[in-house]
Amino acid sequence: MVKSIASLKGNTSALRFPLVLCAVFFSLSGCRQDYSLSPPADSEKITVTVKLPKELKTETLEVMYRSGACKSVTYGASGQRIELDGRNGIEVQLQRQGQTDIYQAKLPIDGGGACRWKISNVMFGVAYIDPTRFGENVTFGGGGGVLVKFDNNRPMRSSGLPIIVEGDLKIREDYYPWLSEAFLGGYRKQIRLAGKGDIYVSYQAVQARQIYFEPVLHSDFLVNSEGTKVHKVGSFISFTYPDGSVLADGRSTPDFRKLQAIRLAAEGK
Repeated sequence: MVKSIASLKGNTSALRFPLVLCAVFFSLSGCRQDYSLSPPADSEKITVTVKLPKELKTETLEVMYRSGACKSVTYGASGQRIELDGRNGIEVQLQRQGQTDIYQAKLPIDGGGACRWKISNVMFGVAYIDPTRFGENVTFGGGGGVLVKFDNNRPMRSSGLPIIVEGDLKIREDYYPWLSEAFLGGYRKQIRLAGKGDIYVSYQAVQARQIYFEPVLHSDFLVNSEGTKVHKVGSFISFTYPDGSVLADGRSTPDFRKLQAIRLAAEGK
């Protein structure tokens, strides 16, 4: 049932709630501030390029813009007022370049608008086109991601200390298919991309205008893992590596150096 304004006059908390939302989520200049992005036509751009292996697809590129002009307000545990730079996130699809394996997106550095938005960080990656090729009901479980910071603000996702890069950023990384089975909290079977990082590898490249990412997928070197079925001290995830060796040494992800060594030995390098 929808209550009329008159019926709410005695309910001060109901009237106060929208005002609280305004104070928390909007800038000090008031609730009518225009927070939209409006990049100028001549804005300098950052080009993100992905060279895609045939078994993978690009994931949606997520871009975070920040504004020092349009602050957001929150409150600490003791009620102290905390002002933070405003945030504005958008999603962008990388576009295939003709019939090539190259996908690109161009991102304005200056987001424009009344808030004078500036690009802060970007997150993108790759995933398997068809996870079910590894078995019925197999889903993609992550890996193959990249996060790049262009300033000193906290990024949209925490991913450890970033690798600091001067100038443009060129990333060429090895990845291995990792088929994992988990039992605790419900059964899950997922195909992941095992690399030297976790789900995302994080970089800080303040001056970068060109970001190139080439994931090199070694499809013939599959690593399998089986999670523990009981909460028990000393019960670990068991990893079966491409050479047939089995290890359960407390790791939660495959040993990337071991995978590299197995492949290089098989290739006679």
